[in-house]
Amino acid sequence: MTTIDTPARPSALGDGTVGTFVARAADWATSTDHKKIGRLYAVTGLLAAVAVAVIGALLGLERTDDAGNVLDGGALLQLFQLHRIGLVFAMAIPVTLGVAIAIAPMQVGARAMAFPRLALTGFYSWLGGITLTIVALAANGGIGGGDQMVDMFLAGLGLTVLGLLASAASVATTVLTTRAPGVTLRRVPFMTWSALVQSLALLVALPVMFGAIVLLFVDTRNAGLTFGGPEAIGDWISMFWSQPMTYIYALPALGLLAETLPVAFGRRHPLRQVVFAGLGLIAVGAFAGVAQQQRFGVDFSAEGADVVKQAVIALFFYGLPLLGAVVVLALGAIVAKPEGDRVTPKISAGLLFGVVSTLMILAGAAGSLLAAIDDLELAGTVFEEAAAVYVTYGALLGGLGALVFWAPKLWGIQVADRKVLPLAGLGLIATVAASLPHYIAGFTDQPAGAGIYDGDGASTILNGIVLVGHALMALTVLATLGAIASSRSDDTVEANPVGGHTLEWTIASPAPADNFEALPTVSSAEPELDNLAGTEGSPS
Repeated sequence: MTTIDTPARPSALGDGTVGTFVARAADWATSTDHKKIGRLYAVTGLLAAVAVAVIGALLGLERTDDAGNVLDGGALLQLFQLHRIGLVFAMAIPVTLGVAIAIAPMQVGARAMAFPRLALTGFYSWLGGITLTIVALAANGGIGGGDQMVDMFLAGLGLTVLGLLASAASVATTVLTTRAPGVTLRRVPFMTWSALVQSLALLVALPVMFGAIVLLFVDTRNAGLTFGGPEAIGDWISMFWSQPMTYIYALPALGLLAETLPVAFGRRHPLRQVVFAGLGLIAVGAFAGVAQQQRFGVDFSAEGADVVKQAVIALFFYGLPLLGAVVVLALGAIVAKPEGDRVTPKISAGLLFGVVSTLMILAGAAGSLLAAIDDLELAGTVFEEAAAVYVTYGALLGGLGALVFWAPKLWGIQVADRKVLPLAGLGLIATVAASLPHYIAGFTDQPAGAGIYDGDGASTILNGIVLVGHALMALTVLATLGAIASSRSDDTVEANPVGGHTLEWTIASPAPADNFEALPTVSSAEPELDNLAGTEGSPS
C-alpha cells in the first residue's frame, strides 16, 4: 500500500471546442495533480475574499450612519457573522492551505502528493460546506437564527471542517512520508515547514470544533436544553474564527517571508532551526481551540497572585505566537544585513508581499495581546474585530505573494514585478485602512457586531475609512488575479527565473504532472543554490 497516487492523464472526449472543454473540465474536476488541487483551493478562496471584502465594505457603510439605516436591520446579525466566518473559513484557510498543497510536494522532492484524492475530496467538502453555510446565513440561520436554518448552518460548518481536515491530513502526510532522499525535516524549506506546522495544528484543533458542532446540532434539535440553543452557539465555536486561532491560518504567510528573503540576497539562512522554532511557536494558538476558550483576559485590579496566573496564561496563548512572528521577522533582518561584499537585493513581488503580510499579522497579534487586558475594556468592541482583519488579510496577502512567486511552477508564467509590486503596497494600505480605524474606535467603545453606534463625527470618519479599506482589498485581489491571468504562458520561462534555492526550482516551468522524472537526492537545505554556486551542499 502506498500514499502516492500517480496523476491520471486526461483523455479526449471528442473533437472540437466542446469536446476539448469537457475534457479539460473533467480533468480538473477529477485531477490528482496536487498543483491543480492547490490552485482550485487558492483561486476559489481568492474569489471568496473579494466577496468577503465587499461585505466588509457594506458593513462599514452601515456603521457610517449612526442610525444604522443603510442595510436591512434584520439581516445585520447574519451579515456580521458571514463576514467574520468568511474571513477565516472562506478566505484565509483555503488560500493558505491551497498554496501548501500546490507547493509543498515539489519542495520535498515528491513526484506526487500523499492521498491526492483525499485532498480533492476535502476541497469539494469544503466548497459544499461553505456554500451551505452562506445559504443558511442568508436564510436567517447562524448564531441567534431561527427555524431549521440553524441546523443547516451547523451542518454546513461541519462539512467545511471535515473538508479542511482531509486536505490538511494530505499535506501533513506528504511532508512526513514522501520526502526525497536527503530531505530531512531539518532541511525542508521554510514554506513547507510552515505548511506542516499549520496542517498539524489544524488536525489538533478542528476535530474539537467538529465535535462541538455535532453536540450543538443535537442540542438545537432538542430545544437547546444543554448548550443554550441558537443564541449560545457562538459561546462554543466562535473561538475558531477569533484570536489566537487565526494565527494558525496565517502561518504560510510567514513561511513566504522566510523563503523569499534568502533568495533576494542570494545567501543561505544562517539560523534555519531558529526560524523553525519561531514558526512552531505560532502553533501554540491552536490550543485555544482545544481549550474552547476565546479570551484569556488579565485583570490588573485583582489580587497579585491572580494577576500573575492570568498574565502567564495570556502570554502563553497570545505572547508566544507573537514572539514566534517577531523571531521570523528579526531573523529575516539578519539575512538582509550586509556581510563582506555588499549584495544588491532583488526585491521581488513575492518578497514584498511576504514583508507586508508579516507586518500585518504582527499588528493583529500585538492588538490581540493588548485586548487581553481587561482594564482597557476592549472586549466586545471593534478592536477585536480589527485584530482578526489584520491577521486574516495578512494571510490573504501572503497567499497572493506565494502565487505570484511560484507562478512559473504553477502556470509556466513569470508575472512582471512592475505589475504586482504596487499591488503589495495597495494591499498594505487596504489592510491598515480596514483595521487601524477600528483599533482607535475600540477605545471609544464602539461595539462589535452592531450597525448602530451612538458616537460622534469622528466615528463616522473612522468607519468610512474602514469601508474604503475593504473596497481597496477587493481591488487588490482582483488586480493581482488579473496580473496573473494576463501573463502569457510560453516556452521561454526558465526553470529558475527567480533565483530560488530549493528543489522545485530544479525542474522545468511549468512543473510536469509528476514533478520529477526520478527522485532527487540532496545533500543540503538549498540544493539549487549549490548548483548555482557550483559547490557541494552543507550537511545541515
